[in-house]
Amino acid sequence: MRIELCQATVADRQRLENLLELYAHDFSEIVGGAPDATGRFGYPGLDAYWREPGRVPYLLRADGKLAGFALIARGSQVSGDAAVFDVAEFFVVRGLRRRGVGLAAAHAVFASAAGEWEVRVMRRNAAAQPFWERAVASFSGGRFSSLEWRSPRGSEVRVFRFASAG
Repeated sequence: MRIELCQATVADRQRLENLLELYAHDFSEIVGGAPDATGRFGYPGLDAYWREPGRVPYLLRADGKLAGFALIARGSQVSGDAAVFDVAEFFVVRGLRRRGVGLAAAHAVFASAAGEWEVRVMRRNAAAQPFWERAVASFSGGRFSSLEWRSPRGSEVRVFRFASAG
């Protein structure tokens, strides 16, 4: 399967909003929550990805078809290091999971910029733990560190840190 990482433009906003609804629905199983009165979860920080420097929204395509998204932000949520690239959100539609799409897309994201990277995974997100460890380990050739961190909201988070040559 051919995987493409495409920087989303303002014209792609509706596509990204639609995918974010699927992502939020999946994530609600882990963190709880329900849609608002309109039936939507929403993602209040989306505008920042076109307004603020250091934020990049990507759409993922598999064989030319929309497959998911990645939201990348500059700055570590853990250490405060402004130079770190942070995988803020990452999503692959259910029908394409366990087919290599997520792994190839994660590698494409990591290769998109040279520097230090972090991936934060909530401990409660048990399915994501082995995926991200495999993605980071295979991309970095096993040269990564991991640490435990408690988010400002109190969630236990595993943080993977590694470098990319871009």
